[in-house]
Amino acid sequence: QVQLVESGGGLVQPGGSLRLSCAASGSIFRVGTMGWYQQPPGKERELVATITSRGTTDYADSVKDRFTISRDNAKNTVYLQMNSLKPEDTAVYYCNADVYRPFYGMSNYWGQGTQVTVSS
Repeated sequence: QVQLVESGGGLVQPGGSLRLSCAASGSIFRVGTMGWYQQPPGKERELVATITSRGTTDYADSVKDRFTISRDNAKNTVYLQMNSLKPEDTAVYYCNADVYRPFYGMSNYWGQGTQVTVSS
């Protein structure tokens, strides 16, 4: 089995910063593309950013120049540095990863989500 465990969410004032972390654990051979998604209240889950195992990144237009995705392959961990936060960034943030398991091949996994609230 594989688990993705997120941390780092919370309440922050507009203009503030937060750093989210997501660690993959379990029977892992290799972790492929990892990413972050957000689901605002009453809305669909949307892509925020992705990063390949080689470090190639992609961002939603709404977070470019404010958010930075990075990863530590040795720790199977992905990070999301969020700066200049706006009230519209308020959402549950979910970690996602393509994980290669011995004998089972690749499967896609989701974390349990972490709440980010931007409010004064």
